[in-house]
Amino acid sequence: MSTSQVQMVVAGLEKAKWALACALLLLGFVAFYFLGKHGQVIQWGALLLGLGLALGIFFTSVAGRDLVGFARDAWREVGKVVWPARKEAVQVTFYVFGFVLIMASFLWLTDKTLEWLLYDFVLGWKK
Repeated sequence: MSTSQVQMVVAGLEKAKWALACALLLLGFVAFYFLGKHGQVIQWGALLLGLGLALGIFFTSVAGRDLVGFARDAWREVGKVVWPARKEAVQVTFYVFGFVLIMASFLWLTDKTLEWLLYDFVLGWKK
């Protein structure tokens, strides 16, 4: 058997898993709305069962395993991050607020200066 046939079988199986997962998810939603008169426990149970089965099938697929691997790697990288101390975080926050106030004042002053130049000085429009 050639590798192209193996890839086609695996791709077909993956598509079938995706289709089954989507169908179960859709079936859970449909059951949720059609079982409304049977009580909320049955209604929510059907929805959660459909969602659980769909997720179970999704996580057996290649994409699901890749997602789990990505989540593990991301969590491992988060563990490597060196977070700032509280004092440093507060200082940086104050620096940012100070910079925002200075920048807002500069932009306000620039706006008023351009307003005066254009409207009062160049065009002669008095307020």
